[in-house]
Amino acid sequence: MRKGDIAAIAASAVGAVAMVPLALGAAGFTAGGIAAGSTAASMMSSAAIANGGGVAAGSLVAVLQSTAAAGMSGAMTTAVAGVGSVAGFATKKVLGSIFRGW
Repeated sequence: MRKGDIAAIAASAVGAVAMVPLALGAAGFTAGGIAAGSTAASMMSSAAIANGGGVAAGSLVAVLQSTAAAGMSGAMTTAVAGVGSVAGFATKKVLGSIFRGW
C-alpha cells in the first residue's frame, strides 16, 4: 500500500463523517425537527401513511431525524467512516488504473 492509498482512505473516512450532517440538513432533517416542504417531510408523510398515522420508532425517518438532532453515535460514526474509506480506496484504485501514476 502506497502513501497515496493511505491518504485516500483517511481523507475519504473523514469526508464521509463530515458530510453526514450536511446531507441530512440538505434533505430537511434538522436539529429543530423536519423542515416543511423538504424531502424529509415527504419521507415522513409516506412513513406515517404506511404505518397507519405515525412514524415507527427505529424506522429510517426516525433514525435520520434522531441523527440530525443528536449527532451520530460512536458506532454510526465508525460505520460511516468505514464505508467512506472503502469507497475512497476503491475510487483511487479505479482512477489510478485509468490515469496511471495516481
